[in-house]
Amino acid sequence: MVSVGLHALGIGAGASRTVIDAVAAAAERSGFATLWVGEHVVMVDEPASRYPYADDGRIAVPADADWLDPLIALSFAAAATNRIELATGVLLLPEHNPVLLAKQAASLDRLSGGRFSLGVGIGWSREEFDALGVPFERRAQRTAEYVAAMRTLWREDVASFSGEFAAFDRVRVYPKPQRRAVPVVCGGNSDEALRRAATWGDGWYGFNLADVEEVASRVSVLRRMCREVGRDPGELRLSAALQDPAPADLRKFADIGLDELVLVVSPPADPIAAEAWVGELARKWTTRPSARRYMVGRDKP
Repeated sequence: MVSVGLHALGIGAGASRTVIDAVAAAAERSGFATLWVGEHVVMVDEPASRYPYADDGRIAVPADADWLDPLIALSFAAAATNRIELATGVLLLPEHNPVLLAKQAASLDRLSGGRFSLGVGIGWSREEFDALGVPFERRAQRTAEYVAAMRTLWREDVASFSGEFAAFDRVRVYPKPQRRAVPVVCGGNSDEALRRAATWGDGWYGFNLADVEEVASRVSVLRRMCREVGRDPGELRLSAALQDPAPADLRKFADIGLDELVLVVSPPADPIAAEAWVGELARKWTTRPSARRYMVGRDKP
């Protein structure tokens, strides 16, 4: 059965503390599987960079909208809940220091009781990279190396790593994640993004896909790529957000092998209305209390 997640917090009305508390608690009670929060550090009014998830190449979020840091937003969501999963959808990994991020991710994982998954992307806005002083070129290679470096820090008590973009020697970084690993979910719809998921990801998060057929096509390519690199496709947890999903499609998603459909929605600004809004979504999508998800380092339900 396909579970249903919410990508509703961190932006605009979803950046309010009271709305985060209300939506997170109501989503948990209603059986939603995961709370997803995305990231942009900076926005610009007239970007030259093309947004890859819209036909017109422009992101729908206004440049002056409140956009919380996803790890901080999820820490508040974690404090308001006990069982629902938490995930960045997605964090722009090459814009971060991997040693610091490894500590932040492990801290959130420990404080949430092992509920956190780190969804990552390579980024698309050259203007954002420029503002942060990070090279836009070779960001995919930087991302892969950062993941390897963070996994080393999570796994080993005394960790060393030597790469092109990250290096450290005999360092200790604590706390460790609850299971010495944080699941890393690869975001993106392109063949390159799918290959990253197949090669070193623990899951995949497709975003703003057009319809069931596009989801099926991307999942088929991902499974083929897993086989090409000698991985069992069943090792990956598959999540996707669609442009205009319908509850009747859930059975089709199950047949495809999708694990989670993510609803990208904006809550009301009033916390009482936001709580009722979550309940209406749950009734529409016939959610059920979710079992613990299976990803690397976690037990199957």
